[in-house]
Amino acid sequence: MLRVAIFGAGGRMGRVLCDLTDNGDDLQLVGALVRPGSKMVGEPAGRDVVYTDQPVAALDNAEVAIDFSLPEAFNSNLSSCIDAGVPVVIGTTGLSSVQHQRLRDAGHQHPVLWAPNMSVGVNLLFRLTQIAAGVLDEDYDAEIVDIHHRYKRDAPSGTALRFGEVIAGARDRKLEDIADFRGRNDDRQRHRGDIGFSAVRAGDIAGEHSVIFATAGESVELRHRAASREAFADGALRAAGWLAGRPAGLYGMADVLDLK
Repeated sequence: MLRVAIFGAGGRMGRVLCDLTDNGDDLQLVGALVRPGSKMVGEPAGRDVVYTDQPVAALDNAEVAIDFSLPEAFNSNLSSCIDAGVPVVIGTTGLSSVQHQRLRDAGHQHPVLWAPNMSVGVNLLFRLTQIAAGVLDEDYDAEIVDIHHRYKRDAPSGTALRFGEVIAGARDRKLEDIADFRGRNDDRQRHRGDIGFSAVRAGDIAGEHSVIFATAGESVELRHRAASREAFADGALRAAGWLAGRPAGLYGMADVLDLK
């Protein structure tokens, strides 16, 4: 029985994770952390757990934590897990370059797994995109489109940016040198090798990503659609089971799925 604490438990992903963990045959929900002062504090998060805004209480007796909160809570949540000696799976996106460096530093002393997307299907698509970008050279224009619900704050999504990094890496380029973030521009000519990003925020769409390679005469499109957030939650729980008991290191879903 894997004892799990959920950070960001009051959010969309957090509530799904609490439900799946609380009802899992080989899982036990032992902590559910919400933002300080939340009205959810003291309310039931599961059969034997109430929501708390105290990290120490949420981590008490946990073997692993899963954090799907906001970038503003990232530093304190990571520090709490390190102080408690609890491995942590992090799915928070929209992190700054400083926060990504914090992840790398933390991996030297603590088991940490970060991924912009926990879906098994998306992580398989990362690998397929890497293969495609290695075969389809810069004569093939690369475009990435991400579609999410109206409340998602970061755009492009962390997943879209990861697709861009995969393509750039396969072509021996740096994403920051060739990324083109679409917006209103009346006089912008595409350059060879550019990777274009477009984002849509509407309705309650759980998540859709398309990677398009197009040249004269043909195009190739790779696409993933999430029908519900359970796809991400299932992957996060799989990652948590994999991470528990691992030595210090910064891991990703490619490690969990043996896709490297």
